[in-house]
Amino acid sequence: MSQQTVNIRILDKEYQVSCPVDERDALLQSARALDERMRAIRNSGSVIGLERIAVMAALNLTYDLTKLESKATGQSLSDDAFQRLDRKLSAALESFEQTTSF
Repeated sequence: MSQQTVNIRILDKEYQVSCPVDERDALLQSARALDERMRAIRNSGSVIGLERIAVMAALNLTYDLTKLESKATGQSLSDDAFQRLDRKLSAALESFEQTTSF
């Protein structure tokens, strides 16, 4: 299958991504959705830092996907489980930021 390089823009940063030609539109749509989600998180003012915004957007999108998959299989992810995951992720990010601060 033939590959092509696609330029995407997320939070005003340009990225080059290689993908199969027939998946270009899906990649662009995904990049737009991620950009919108990241902008909403940034604009809320509750999360600061590009890395944290990206992780929170990934967590939110993964949670949405998990909910959809759970509906399809008849299982559900509890709010408690999501909150525990959120706390663990926040703690890990804080620890990471402390070790990378100069």
